[in-house]
Amino acid sequence: MTTPIDISEESGVRYLHFGSSWIQGAMRISRPWNLELEYTREMMTSLLLRDGSRWPKRVLLIGLGAASLTKFLYRNRPLSHLTVVEIEPAVVAAARHFFKLPEDDKRIHIVIGDGADYILASDKKFDLILVDGFNEHAHPGQLNSLPFYQACRSRLSEQGIMAVNLLSRGVPMGYAAIRQAFEERALMFPSCESGNTIAFAAEGEQVSIDLEDMRESALRLKEETSLNLFPTIARLAQAKTCANDLLVL
Repeated sequence: MTTPIDISEESGVRYLHFGSSWIQGAMRISRPWNLELEYTREMMTSLLLRDGSRWPKRVLLIGLGAASLTKFLYRNRPLSHLTVVEIEPAVVAAARHFFKLPEDDKRIHIVIGDGADYILASDKKFDLILVDGFNEHAHPGQLNSLPFYQACRSRLSEQGIMAVNLLSRGVPMGYAAIRQAFEERALMFPSCESGNTIAFAAEGEQVSIDLEDMRESALRLKEETSLNLFPTIARLAQAKTCANDLLVL
């Protein structure tokens, strides 16, 4: 059964829906390359966890939605090759028609298929895996399972980071599965106002970064891309998510 695709607009923002009121993606029409939704900005905290503007070289995005993350990385990490796995062809069509997804086969490889099946069958390595896949009922299915996260870990490079958008009732179970799959090398950020919760996990080289150093990196990233991650870092500090203000993965 094909997922119904609905497009709505309000106050200069275009929204993607899968036949329900759940927002599956958004784009401010006047700033199509920016990240409109808070949780998408939070997922890009990944860029503060590894050194240099040349990382990541290979990115896997599971779930396309309104192509916000894909477009942001395409524009701001020009050396990155992006593989996007999307189960619903109509979502890809909507992203191209309504949300300005670039048509660049050299840098953006679109795979129509199930994200869990893809990762279980793949032999490729990625520096960054972004998981943001839900159906019309906001359920992630097998994308929020221990076997899936174990497979993601096996597909990460020595500089590998995974960022997952967890939502609602799937948060405790999903985070527990991520911690188990990555042998505790995981961290869950405080929940966004929307109810989305972003969890990060790492493979290979250890991540160890002081929040003050993160602020310096965030300033450089803001100057380069206009992305403001200072609110995220402030929430991390206020929630005492990182012991001694040190983020370790």
